[in-house]
Amino acid sequence: MRSDGEATRARIMAAARTEFARYGLAGARVDRIAAEAKASKERLYAYFGDKRSLFAAVLKDNLQETTDQVSRDATDLPGFVGAMFDHAVEEPEHLRMLDWARLEEEPNLLPPTPCGRPGPRNEDIVSAQKQGLIDPDWDPDELMVLLFSLATAWAQSPETLFTGKPEGSGKSRDRRRKAAVAAARRLLEPTPQTQQRH
Repeated sequence: MRSDGEATRARIMAAARTEFARYGLAGARVDRIAAEAKASKERLYAYFGDKRSLFAAVLKDNLQETTDQVSRDATDLPGFVGAMFDHAVEEPEHLRMLDWARLEEEPNLLPPTPCGRPGPRNEDIVSAQKQGLIDPDWDPDELMVLLFSLATAWAQSPETLFTGKPEGSGKSRDRRRKAAVAAARRLLEPTPQTQQRH
């Protein structure tokens, strides 16, 4: 059972996630966060120090939650893309927070975290490349950026400006997810040329 302090901190984090996703770091207001969390601004500052530190704490929590929810299995990167697609649809505030973090251009906003980026580690990708499961010409870091982009393409598409619904209807969401996973498979598949070279 949570203590009163833990419950208050959790409410502040939840309110801050919504506020920051909507307004970014610069546009967010501590008084709105405190009011939504039913907490005093003094309590908020006691927990987090300042608004920037609160933003960083929410961003870190979001990344940890994402990392916990998606597979780290390098032998199933199409599965990673599918899981990231689902996560982008189900937790749109996480992507919006990442967008704001990039736009704010705040240096060292989030220090390296123990969980690292979502998905498999580089050494596991290299191992899967040696097994012939992934095209060995890919640099692991660059590959993961491309796969993350595939997984979140619909959520980041200009189409959402017109529809407001990155997931679409049930049928279109399923179709889009399958398209992202299929594109990942094609991206990962070693070509005859790379197989001959390696």
